[in-house]
Amino acid sequence: MNTCLTCGIQVRRGESSPIPKGEVMAERRETSAHAAPGGRELEQDEYRMWEDRTRVFLQPVAAPSILGLFALAGATMMVGAWQADWYGNPTTPLVLFPFVLMFGGLAQFLAGMWSYRAQDGLATALHGTWGAFWLAWGLMWLMISAGVFPIELVPAFGETNAAFGFWFVPLAVITGFCAFAALGRNMMLTLVLAALAAAAGFTAAGFFAGSTWPLRIGGWLFVVSAAIAVYTAAAMMMENTVGRTVMPLFRTRRGKYVPEGPGPSRPLEYRYGQPGVKIGQ
Repeated sequence: MNTCLTCGIQVRRGESSPIPKGEVMAERRETSAHAAPGGRELEQDEYRMWEDRTRVFLQPVAAPSILGLFALAGATMMVGAWQADWYGNPTTPLVLFPFVLMFGGLAQFLAGMWSYRAQDGLATALHGTWGAFWLAWGLMWLMISAGVFPIELVPAFGETNAAFGFWFVPLAVITGFCAFAALGRNMMLTLVLAALAAAAGFTAAGFFAGSTWPLRIGGWLFVVSAAIAVYTAAAMMMENTVGRTVMPLFRTRRGKYVPEGPGPSRPLEYRYGQPGVKIGQ
């Protein structure tokens, strides 16, 4: 049996259609009282009401972050290694930008939009933000190669460029919040985002100060984050393909770092009238 990622409805392996509606509804009626959050009779009645009026569209979705993290890693690894002065010269981005624009930018941005469909707010923010950044980075170097970008405004290591430095400020802030949110998911994704946020911060500082050493540190951190992102994406892909954990992600208990308020907790999907819908990837 397979379970739809976005709606939680079970599908027999090898079939393209869900279990007959009668079987699903009968099973739901039998288990609704036990599945309702909380143990009070009122909540059980409300839960039955949500189930009776809910209609879910079956559309299985693979984990979008598999593509998103691979795309993030590919672009970040190449540009980060160049920024760390492992290879290349000032004209190297003219060779890199087509790959960065399409893979790190477009592919990752699409992964962010598919994450929205999977109701994964963290992945939507991460891949949407960094996908848009790499699209902008690639477009800038495309304009430079076409000769329509003022040469005196081209970012250069060791030179002050506050305007380009500001590109990395929102990246550092947003990615930092994403890293904090990822604590409720798994430690590998948290490490990816923490290193990525620090890399963006050092890169911003380097362009603000016109100093080279923060840029070199930022480049190293970009490479570190890319390496961890490759591992994380590969672990998710193996788990999706094999059906069990092959490469551990060191998952944390969801909601462990969120203080509980008074009264019983109620799942988000129940609150919004979507019983059985799985939130996220």
